[in-house]
Amino acid sequence: MSEATEPFLKLAAIDIGSNAVRCQISNVFRFEDHTLFKRVEYIRYPMRLGEDVFAKGIITRPKAEKFIKLLHGLYLIMQVHEVQDFMVCATSAMRSAANAQEIIDEIHDKLGLHIQVIDGTTEADLINMVIRQQLDDRNYLHIDVGGGSTEFNIYVNRMKVASQSFEQGSIRHMQGEESMEMWQTMQAWVTEKARMHHVHLAIGTGGNINKIYDMAKLAGKPIYRDQIEAIVQEISSYSMEERVKVLLLNADRADVIVPAAEIYLSAMNWANLDTMLVPQVGLKDGMLQSLYERHQGATQHHFKLDF
Repeated sequence: MSEATEPFLKLAAIDIGSNAVRCQISNVFRFEDHTLFKRVEYIRYPMRLGEDVFAKGIITRPKAEKFIKLLHGLYLIMQVHEVQDFMVCATSAMRSAANAQEIIDEIHDKLGLHIQVIDGTTEADLINMVIRQQLDDRNYLHIDVGGGSTEFNIYVNRMKVASQSFEQGSIRHMQGEESMEMWQTMQAWVTEKARMHHVHLAIGTGGNINKIYDMAKLAGKPIYRDQIEAIVQEISSYSMEERVKVLLLNADRADVIVPAAEIYLSAMNWANLDTMLVPQVGLKDGMLQSLYERHQGATQHHFKLDF
């Protein structure tokens, strides 16, 4: 094979979120002026760990057994693909579950998989590895809403200058697991930092804003706050059954998309922003780049993602 067609590495990332578990396997191609990540497999399963954790404080045994089966299946798929390296990261739900370590140990004993439970700062740092490539010299508020947490980052000249994670996401918001004090703290942080750094644009990541962006059919263009509001209003007018049947939303997306949108829209309002970029990248992409940097001095390369 020529240099242009033979992958340098095959890597995998498993992102264990509060709403879904995502596994992406990518070939990595090295060219003279850039490195290309080419997706060869993507699996998303609505595990909903956050439903248990945010209501009961633990991952229940039936959910844990299904979770172990899912990871076993993903591990076998990685073996079939002959993945050379992989990373498994868990976020808010596993951070909050009282029995998380017990389940992590069981998975390690049965499958040999090591799960890294990462804090909000590490989660934001990994996402930062791909977000900064989408930016120009304007100042940005990055909003990443997951099932259990929301990360805010401020970028100035492509550099992150402020960051804060809040244990408030779409599932927690849907379940009412929040307080006025939490919202006031979030509002105060966003308002202060956006004003201090003269933020011009929002940039949104997360499965729910990706879906809203897809529904807007903007093909790479920015989305405006009133467009997000209009789509959310439309979604809200349908019952849960109609959201699946008519709007063709996945069942695990249909109930959380409006609560997630409320967080994005609130943050844009607090920062007085009307425009958002939606690059449709996230934690799994940052994990893949982190793996690559483990194998190569990648700071000299420009990354590109191909979906």
